[in-house]
Parts: sequence; C-alpha cells; structure tokens
Amino acid sequence: MSEDQDCHTIAETSTRIPKLTSSVHDIAAEKPPFGSRFLTDQSDVWTQNAWDHVPPPEDQTEAIFASLARQRVAPVPGSDREKYNAKPAKYWDNFYKANAGNFFRDRKWLHLEFPELLTAAQSDAGDVTICEIGCGAGNTAFPLLSANKNPKLMIRAFDYSSHAVKLVQANSLYQDPPVGSIQAAVWDLSCENSLPPGVAPESVDIVVLVFVLSALHPDEWEKAVRNIHRMLKPGGVVLLRDYGRYDLTQLRFKSGRLLEDNFYIRGDKTRVYFFELGRWRSHDCSPLLLFTLTFTDELALIFTGTRPTSAQKTCNTVQIAEESRDDSYNGSLTLFAHSESRDDQISRDLPPLPGVEIHPILLRPHVPHPPSPPFSIEQLGVDRRLLVNRRRQLKMYRVWVQGKFRKSPID
Repeated sequence: MSEDQDCHTIAETSTRIPKLTSSVHDIAAEKPPFGSRFLTDQSDVWTQNAWDHVPPPEDQTEAIFASLARQRVAPVPGSDREKYNAKPAKYWDNFYKANAGNFFRDRKWLHLEFPELLTAAQSDAGDVTICEIGCGAGNTAFPLLSANKNPKLMIRAFDYSSHAVKLVQANSLYQDPPVGSIQAAVWDLSCENSLPPGVAPESVDIVVLVFVLSALHPDEWEKAVRNIHRMLKPGGVVLLRDYGRYDLTQLRFKSGRLLEDNFYIRGDKTRVYFFELGRWRSHDCSPLLLFTLTFTDELALIFTGTRPTSAQKTCNTVQIAEESRDDSYNGSLTLFAHSESRDDQISRDLPPLPGVEIHPILLRPHVPHPPSPPFSIEQLGVDRRLLVNRRRQLKMYRVWVQGKFRKSPID
C-alpha cells in the first residue's frame, strides 16, 4: 500500500535532539519520550526541519474549511466513483508497474514506533509469525528481515496488487533470507470471510497495517477487521499507522479528487481515507503553553465495534515548557487512555470542536462480533509534526494516527 514520504526520512541538522523513541506517546507514560522536539519559541521554528506534537495554528480551522469547501464543489463524478471502487487492485498494479520498488523508502523507523517487531526478531524469541498486510514492495518486511536474528521468525507478506507481490518475490532477501523465512502472496484483505494463502485461523502473532485501512472503502473496514481477528492468535496484536484527519495531504487535494467526505482518489487513481482521532485546542497560555486533545474515535469504532461512551473518551492536556540543558522535561502528555473521563471538566472551558465527523458506516447498528469487543486498545494516538522547509520558509502540518489493538486472550 501507499504512504507519503515519511518525515522520519527527512535529513535534519546536527543541532536537533537525537530521535530515540516514537513520537506517538504511550497511553501509560507520564512524560513525552526523550528526544521529542518541542517548539517552545516561535523564533526557533526555522532552526530544525521537524518539530513534534505541534498543535495547528489558530487560523488552521479557516484554512481547513476553505480546502474542504473547494473540494466539495467539484467531487469525483458518480460514474467514475463506481469505477475507482470496483477494482482498486488494478490501480495499485499500475502504480507499482510505473514506480517499481523505487517510490517508497524502507521503513527503518518501525523500531521506534513498534518495538514489538524488534522483540520478535531477537535470537531467543522462538516461534513468531508476523503478517504484513498491504506489503507493497516490501518496505516493511525487508528492513525487519535484515535485522532479524530469530531463526524461527516467519514473515508473511500480502498485497492485493499482484505486481507488488512480484517485486517482493524478486528481491534477493526474499530468495535467500539470512535468518528466518519469508513468504509473499496475493490476497485481498477486504474479501468476505477470507484468510491469506497458507495462513490458518489463529496462527499469527502480529499483524502489521501501515497505511492500509485508508486504502479501503469504508464499507470494507468491518470485513477487513473480521479477517484480521480470525488469523490472529488469542492475545495477538495489530500494529497500525495511517493518515489523520486534515493532514497536509488531505488539504492539498484539488477539484475532482473527492470520492466522499474525507475519502479521495489520488492522481494515480489509488484511494485514501483520513481518520478522525483527536483535535488540539488552546486552553491556557500562562505560565505554560497548554493544549487539550479531544477524541472522537473512528479507529476505536472500527476495532472495538462499539461507539465510545463518555467515560471512554479522554481529554488530556499537553504542558510545554522550556527544556533545560540536560534534556529534562517537566511537562506531561497523554494521547489516549481508557480511564476516567475529563470531558465534563474540559467541555466547560472550551467551545465545541467544529466539523468533527465520524463516517456514517461506523454509526450504524453494529452486528455483534464474538467476543465483544473483538479487540482491546493498547495504544491510540496522534503523531503531529510540523515539517519545515527552511529554504522556502514553508510550514507543513502533518497528522498521522497510530494504534495497537490486541485480540482477547480467550475467545
């Protein structure tokens, strides 16, 4: 599947704080990860190429509405919409034929975001099966295989683009893996009650979904999650990263690209959806820069099958203060936790968020999926970056969502 050039691959100046951990904050941690790059003084904005946890500027709402209004004036015509949704694999085949394996960089940042993958690759990890769905040209599978020290690690790579799978199979690492094993095949995640070739029910330890659900039509999400649930062992985990609502990529779409709200067709005819997760609102500015993050959870609905109650929605705060020379940090950040809600307290202080949209498919009466819920949420967060083009003096606000969803240990 596809992703934009990830900001992990952007060259940064020697003055940056070393990037040592994920930029998505763990639900159980009290402090942001060491190495976070906080913009505490706007005059410093041009000194680095990227800043972490940056809320959008106050005028961003106006820019968002202007972009969406422009897109809605000229959506994709109905006849073309049918065509794009009927055979999406065809357009991915065309994409990989045109770009071969040269379009995306290897995802060497995965060890920061998903340390579970490194644990599985340790020499003493034992029998582990990792299934990457939407493998593309192998930009996740091959970095993992290169770092693997576990002779009992099996990597299974699947994509509904037959040409992408051919690229994986032609790679020298695929043909002669140094340690462990890898198999790749064509498989469509969105098929009803389907498992990939050679994958038995409850045989997979880890499923990797990197920029994959966004490529599916919303009508296909439930089928996809059912298939994933079926292949995972009890206690198995899904590692997901995808596009967040009002990411720069979404706002840049021109006329003739909108399939439906927050769902687009790219110039190469591949599809992409932008998920709702959280919004930043300024709350207080003295003595610290303080923001709140309010959650409306499309990914929670997709993986748990239920709409979060008010007790499950969490509004938390970010306190940003000047960092001292020893890199200590005295603020706090929590992106998501299933804990006692602070909605009532925060809602008295802040106006309602404009334009929060949950896809209608997720608000329909849900067909029970035993067990209920099918997954528990271990991590659900937003990775917000301010990318800076210092030469052109441009600021670019990127938004990704990331989650870890664990299958119930006992069905």
